[in-house]
Amino acid sequence: MAGEKILIVDDEKLIRWSVRRQLEEWGYSPVEAESGTGGLAQIRAESPDLILLDVRLPDLGGIDVLREIKGNRVTTPVIMITGDPQLDDIKTAIKLGALDFVKKPLDFDELQITISNAIDHSGVRSERDFLRDEIRKRSGYHEVVGKSPRMVELMNFVRKVAASETSTVLIQGESGTGKDLIAKAIHYDSARAEKPFVAINCSAIPETLMEAELFGHERGAFTDAKAQKKGLFEVADGGTLFLDEIGELSTYLQAKLLRALEEQTIRRVGGVKDIAVDIRVIAASNRNLEQGVRQGTFRQDLYYRLSIIPIFIPPLRDRVEDVLPLVEFFIERYNVRFRKNVKGITDETRDLMMDYDWPGNVRELKNAVERAMILEDTEYIRPIYLPIQVTGRVQGFDAAVPLTTAEHEGDDNPGSTGTASIWRPLPSGRMVPVLRLPRQGTSLEEIERALLATAVRQAEGNQTQAAKMLDITRDALRYKLKKLGFEVDGE
Repeated sequence: MAGEKILIVDDEKLIRWSVRRQLEEWGYSPVEAESGTGGLAQIRAESPDLILLDVRLPDLGGIDVLREIKGNRVTTPVIMITGDPQLDDIKTAIKLGALDFVKKPLDFDELQITISNAIDHSGVRSERDFLRDEIRKRSGYHEVVGKSPRMVELMNFVRKVAASETSTVLIQGESGTGKDLIAKAIHYDSARAEKPFVAINCSAIPETLMEAELFGHERGAFTDAKAQKKGLFEVADGGTLFLDEIGELSTYLQAKLLRALEEQTIRRVGGVKDIAVDIRVIAASNRNLEQGVRQGTFRQDLYYRLSIIPIFIPPLRDRVEDVLPLVEFFIERYNVRFRKNVKGITDETRDLMMDYDWPGNVRELKNAVERAMILEDTEYIRPIYLPIQVTGRVQGFDAAVPLTTAEHEGDDNPGSTGTASIWRPLPSGRMVPVLRLPRQGTSLEEIERALLATAVRQAEGNQTQAAKMLDITRDALRYKLKKLGFEVDGE
């Protein structure tokens, strides 16, 4: 198998011949060009793995060729060759991205080591770039699923924020709406994408430790400070610091945070000098921070500083068009993780999911799909494996028994539309309906009224039979009927 392809760009034929021979001996596949323009053409045609580029060329100088290569975002490593090394040339070439320099006359032992190191470096960089791309795919817009008009509008706005130079962003929304995903999307689509994305949950760390966590500390600053430690502001330098649940910070730390944002400097605990930092701070909260300002629990000046660019993520119940796309997204993810081949959900499951409010938002939906994917052994997710709150299942039912359906009998059920009702067996073997309550709510009295009327109608007015259906005495049935305003005649 041929080795790495190496392009030699040099106007001296003897140099090209001798380098070519050595490259072939070392197991590489050499390609030649005698001019700068010829070298650029070979780069486009051959896509070499490494370029040996002479600084002095007859038409287009090596520095100009290098500038053209890097301007076109070609990541191929370049080693410059020169017979007259000038400091300015070396500085310029290194600044443009040249990996190394070798001098004429060539020392082939040195050249072999230099090429080998460059190839290794290129491999490491390719792997690093691949991993970075994978992180972006898993952390950026690929993770934000939404086809509803509100989400499309939101993501268009997020892209504008990412491209801006704003140093602070405030993301608000209920728990589980995906504030962390929006923060990552902003970072990985910004000019800071190559720098760190550092996240911290402000409610997860005790107040006594939070200051040192954010700003770092000097050795001996407190009892356990046995060594100097950088804070997250320094770790995130050049990148993004995501402060989740910002509303949990004490007013003391809010003041220190405001100073850091205003002055772009921090001071470690126990330190005496300011340290400059260049970061974008994205804060998030599921609390109403404006209300916190009114109540005195959140600083007004910090709120105004953070909310220069405010982003509000709507709850899932306000964008029901996104439920099914999210379900498909999670099924695809968990098919890979659990090595399954689930194709989708049943119509009954779809109706239940669309009718549920999802108070836990996307996080709750994700957990519901994950649970169902673990338990389901068919190609389509059935209601039996959905959480109780989604199906309306009464606790105490046997979860291992599949749902069955029974058709309404005419108008025996008040309000019947002729559609199927869901039934479940009790441990006694009796079947009971699983009621789906309307979103606007109802009263227990109305439910009892409907059940009594259904029993009497199905029993064709026979009160004794109706009482048996409800597992109560005839007298108890008559009492309830009278209490709820039904006319009760003797049998």
